[in-house]
Amino acid sequence: MTTTPAPETVESPLVPSFGDVDSGRKLAIICSKGNLDMAYPGLILANAALGEGIETHLFFTFWGFDMINKKTMGDLKFTMLGNTATHLPQGLGGLPGMTAMATHQLRRTIADLGVPDVPEFLQQIVDSGGHLWACRMSADMQHLELDDLYDEVEAIISASDFIEKTAGAQLLFI
Repeated sequence: MTTTPAPETVESPLVPSFGDVDSGRKLAIICSKGNLDMAYPGLILANAALGEGIETHLFFTFWGFDMINKKTMGDLKFTMLGNTATHLPQGLGGLPGMTAMATHQLRRTIADLGVPDVPEFLQQIVDSGGHLWACRMSADMQHLELDDLYDEVEAIISASDFIEKTAGAQLLFI
């Protein structure tokens, strides 16, 4: 009796293979910045991970609290000052009205791409099974309670609790 060898599976080097949707993988993203331009990397990565079936946790700490603080989350700013990636003279960033103009332009560019604003993006992440956690020390430093934060934040927890919840996770610090 002869057996036919199984066909070889050829994987594209350009398209990663994530296997099953429920991969058992875990991603922990620490969001430490509250500027408009620094809010999106963590949100986009969380959304992508959830789309691949990866258990995803976001931990908001220090200035990242602006992303989940009900008073600030809808009004994050983008400043050119100190941001050399804008490829513009740094002196322009200090001129009156430049932060408002840069923020408006970035918001328009993001909207033109069909990317939701920060509160809507957070809701999309939660609706896809993502977990939002707030840092206890940051909450205490800013005199904030859970009621002050975005309603979908599950709890205010310590850094140690977050590490325990995300044991074995890939960790990204933004």
